[in-house]
Amino acid sequence: MPLLTPLSPKTLQVAGSRAEPWPSFTLPARLAWRQLRAGRARLISAIAGVMFACVLVFMQLGFRAALFDSATGLPQALRGELFLIHPLTQALFRTEPMPRSRAFQALAVPDVASAVPVYLSQASWRNPVTGRKRAIQLVGMDAEAGAVDFPGLAALVPALKQPDTVAFDRRSRPEFGDVAGLLAREGPFEGELGSRRVLVVGTVELGPSFGADGNVVLSETNFRRVMKDRLASNADLIALRLRPGADVASVKAQLAAVLPEDVQVVTQPELVAWERHYWEVGTPIGFIFAFGSLMGLIVGMVIVYQILFSDISTHLREYATLKAMGFSQGYLRQVVMAAAFILAVLGFLPGLLLSWVLYGVVAGATFLPLHMEAPRAVQVFALIFAMCSAAGLLAMRKLRDADPADMF
Repeated sequence: MPLLTPLSPKTLQVAGSRAEPWPSFTLPARLAWRQLRAGRARLISAIAGVMFACVLVFMQLGFRAALFDSATGLPQALRGELFLIHPLTQALFRTEPMPRSRAFQALAVPDVASAVPVYLSQASWRNPVTGRKRAIQLVGMDAEAGAVDFPGLAALVPALKQPDTVAFDRRSRPEFGDVAGLLAREGPFEGELGSRRVLVVGTVELGPSFGADGNVVLSETNFRRVMKDRLASNADLIALRLRPGADVASVKAQLAAVLPEDVQVVTQPELVAWERHYWEVGTPIGFIFAFGSLMGLIVGMVIVYQILFSDISTHLREYATLKAMGFSQGYLRQVVMAAAFILAVLGFLPGLLLSWVLYGVVAGATFLPLHMEAPRAVQVFALIFAMCSAAGLLAMRKLRDADPADMF
């Protein structure tokens, strides 16, 4: 009587290919899913661990993106092909003043159509409801020159030309008072900025940042009236508008050759990158968010490793049986990696949903531009899958113990 020979994995895959389009993937995945489903408590624990890591990474990356978006909101709202800034300026909320005369010197270059000084500082704002004072960011400039494009600013240009008038940032934190509500109910009203009475004539939209909780926009003349200690001969930033068709790189080189070394000529993307670099490198905030994401991944990897290691240990005899049937070590690795992929998907989906809800809650509480983006979701899933894969690779070492000779 002929001996019965066991079916090899290749034979099983060929037979299964009639019903499965990708048997090399689906067969290990089905086996991995059945193993995970057999231990429901371990499966729920693993999903919870992956979801925790997913939410933590989402929140850290979201805060980091909100930091950069809010910090670069002002330079992105500026309108100019080139800008003059002091070389020692670290960030726009902490500028080094430069001579205002550099604006007139820049006009000596034929392709420079206009040079608009921008003034930045902080002063105390008295809450019109509670009377409490809080530091607020001041943005002073000639609004009619078009160097700044805040939503709502264009309609307020005539009003801002009047003495002691300001426009309030409606996205400022609520600690400054319900300015938008007062304007809707009463119209323009008096407020206190610094030690001066001002008339709030309308609102613009800019939003708070990690450097400022709110903003007030006012004309150059009114800025000097509020900031009496500031020298009128100094400016914090100068926006340059070029003539149509002018080559930005060529004009930049001409300005760098003409102007003294106390100013630096940058384009708008370079100005945005300048501001971003300060928060990313010059402060510990960027490192803290990156470190928090790393810690979340490490915690999740440890949880997944423990689950996969425990699962392999529990089913060690079954793995040894598969080896005795002719399944290779590589096939068993595919089963473990398929389990890691399943855990990544099952933990990512609820983590994505929970993070989307938390984004809305945190954005409403902090007024930061925190929202879910598709590239970030893809990035987080790649990190979660890499985390689960690393845990799976570490757990595979236990497969070496699945020796049929020792099990039976």
